[in-house]
Amino acid sequence: MKLIRVEHNGAAQASPGWPVALNPSINRRTFLRAAGLSSVGLVASMGPSLVQEGEAAEKQAEPPQYEQHKTICGNCAVGCGFIGEVQNGVWVGQEPWFEHPINLGSLCSKGAAAREHVISEKRLRYPMKLEGGKWKRISWDQAMTEIVAKLKQIREKYGPDALMILGSAHHTNETAYALRKFAAFWGSNNIDHQARICHSTTVAGLANVWGYGAMTNSMNDIRNSRSILIIGENVCTSHPIAMQHILTAREVNRAHIIVADPRFTQTAAFANQYVRIRSGTDVAFIYGLIYIILKNGWEDQRMINERTYGFQYLVDEVAKYDPDTVEDITGVPKAKLERVAKALADNRPGTVIWAMGGTQHSNGTSITRSYCALQLVLGNMGVPGGGANVFRGHDNVQGATDLGVLSNTLPGYYGLGAGAWKHWANVWDVDLKWLKSRFKDEKMMHKVGFTVARWYEGVLLDPKELGQDVNVHAALYWGHSSNCESQMDRIKRALEKVELLVDIDPFVTTTSILPDRKDGVYILPAATIYEQWGSVTNSNRDIQWRDRIVSPVWEARTDLAILLELAERLGFKEMFTKNKRGVWRGVPQSMKGVKELPEETIASIIGEWNLGMRTIGMVGQTYERMKRQQEWAHAFDVKTKKAMGGPVDGEQWGLPWPCWTEKHPGTHILYRIDIPVTEGGMGFRARWGTTAPDGETLLAAEGSAPPGSSIPGGYAELKDWKTDLTGKVFEEAMAKGLAPYGNGRARFNSWNIPEDPVPRHHEPIHSPRPDLVEKWPTYDDVKDHYRVPTLYKSLQQKTNWAKDYPIILTTGRQVEFEGGGNSERNCWWLVELQPEMYAE
Repeated sequence: MKLIRVEHNGAAQASPGWPVALNPSINRRTFLRAAGLSSVGLVASMGPSLVQEGEAAEKQAEPPQYEQHKTICGNCAVGCGFIGEVQNGVWVGQEPWFEHPINLGSLCSKGAAAREHVISEKRLRYPMKLEGGKWKRISWDQAMTEIVAKLKQIREKYGPDALMILGSAHHTNETAYALRKFAAFWGSNNIDHQARICHSTTVAGLANVWGYGAMTNSMNDIRNSRSILIIGENVCTSHPIAMQHILTAREVNRAHIIVADPRFTQTAAFANQYVRIRSGTDVAFIYGLIYIILKNGWEDQRMINERTYGFQYLVDEVAKYDPDTVEDITGVPKAKLERVAKALADNRPGTVIWAMGGTQHSNGTSITRSYCALQLVLGNMGVPGGGANVFRGHDNVQGATDLGVLSNTLPGYYGLGAGAWKHWANVWDVDLKWLKSRFKDEKMMHKVGFTVARWYEGVLLDPKELGQDVNVHAALYWGHSSNCESQMDRIKRALEKVELLVDIDPFVTTTSILPDRKDGVYILPAATIYEQWGSVTNSNRDIQWRDRIVSPVWEARTDLAILLELAERLGFKEMFTKNKRGVWRGVPQSMKGVKELPEETIASIIGEWNLGMRTIGMVGQTYERMKRQQEWAHAFDVKTKKAMGGPVDGEQWGLPWPCWTEKHPGTHILYRIDIPVTEGGMGFRARWGTTAPDGETLLAAEGSAPPGSSIPGGYAELKDWKTDLTGKVFEEAMAKGLAPYGNGRARFNSWNIPEDPVPRHHEPIHSPRPDLVEKWPTYDDVKDHYRVPTLYKSLQQKTNWAKDYPIILTTGRQVEFEGGGNSERNCWWLVELQPEMYAE
């Protein structure tokens, strides 16, 4: 869609916000001629001068030449594609990408307004500094000089842990990876991003059940489902285009849709059954369903016996959740509970979909593990139409998580142990001793850092109460706005207390205007996601290439350009931009004044994470394969996501991880054993050894291996599969039909989680049912949880919360806004659609 304001003289004027005007375009006379409204007789009756005038106008009306660039929407994690049209370096329009297998050209209101992110008149145009209580425009050189000088001063005085880096789920994979590498070279694990406050409990929950903490199937695969349980997720507003796949399942498969939510949502309006559940009682509700399923013998005995561990532990716990007890806890009537259980049992395969409503609880990890237990009991894992379909929030929250923008791990979920640092030092081709020297000491090198959720306590609490011996004195907000965090009063105090506050974003955010202070704040104009090249990983692990639509406007710079200039000024750019394979291509000798880096630099970074990300198989998603898939999108089937012909024949769209080699097609459905490993088959991950503490085997039973496997049953992880950089382990594994991570059993009993080996219901800390707190209490307090004390039981028992706060409030999304809404509130189309926030 192209919007051009045309003056009476026919001259086209660019809409507000465009840096330059377009060339003259069509006028009324030319339009009439082009529409065929001037007949032959009419032309014949004209004089020669009129005919010549019309011909001249017709020549002027020749369609302008546009460049077309395919990209991925930068809002939610569905991963919709569209085409940006550019004329004279200006983004002038959007067109549907009809061949894109996820959205087939469709976009929600946010995606349709994507161009507004670039052309908005409210874009931050140049660096600014708060000085004497007033904002002052400064140059990039002044900003970087002063920021780096202050960072060095803080590091010298307090050490590297005095800095907190708040990264972003809107960075490309390459920027996210580079930012985590930057934190390592700086010498602190105090780095985190939005995933912490959305699906961190999902990652921990799923990883402790079957090995990987990610969505197991895909949005497209929901078309194969015969039942769909949506719990704690309003798909219509949070992931509108994904709803198309759900409705297709209903229309084609007659899929039975069940929505469980405290609020009757837009999604609930499409459901066969709606269940009003009390907030925070998900485990009790799910266990009530499992209770009924087991009582009636509806469980999948083959899945349970051959591919799971600890079923009896689950049975013993579920016995406490009879329908009467569940009704008392959740508010769900017994009859409705039975109808839901029967619908799930009668309509298999079925999928479970969840989002923030399931994760943002004090027992969120137990909640997500209970969803997994339900799917294992029903035999819905590792099959088309089944799975645990985790709907993630932002466009690259999955990718930023995979690439380690977290305080508890290096890229690829390697953790922070000695082996992890050795591996990444090897990938980066740096001396491990030098890396250690960047940290306060080796203990802090292995210690998890602060989180996005509670980093502010690192500023406000006495160091004696913290997991580090100094306070945080500098905060670097990079594509993250503080208004999406809780405890805003304490955040405000922290932002006022730090010596240095840097906010890097395409727009001015809450972070820079919330604190009452007179100096020490810098805001730097970052390029939008549409002004840079890179890859992005959607909710179901598809890694898609994003073309740059236009160069950064005004004085904005790409995140990577800013990051590399910081590295240069801090003295480690040369070491930072190399790896075991060589140096990053296209990096200038000096980054001063550089707005963006060439596409070849991005390709170099992809090659680096291809080398190091062995654990989750982000190995075969090369730059060349991503680009090729972008051009051959029309070859992919919408339902299976598999390419039928062409140079991408047999590949899965997005090469979803694990993609073990450059010949591997990617893994559409995790843990599927009915297809060969070379086609995406695999068992559950053998992550916890071969034998459980109780002596039971953790390896899959005989006959539970993909076709063509040289080992017909379970087997342990292959030696050195996580650290071999030659690729030989993966190549040999493919030749033998083996998954490098082994073939194990999913766990109902996670003994390494002592507070909840088997998921249990815990009353919310601020429970509206104090009569249930004694039987179903929350957890014990934790003295050092991500470097801060965390109160559970003492807070729950502090007072009768229900007396002072009798109403439970829940939050949710609007179609027009994403997360904190910082970018969307600066897009006038979206603001016009939804001008006010509201409470129902």
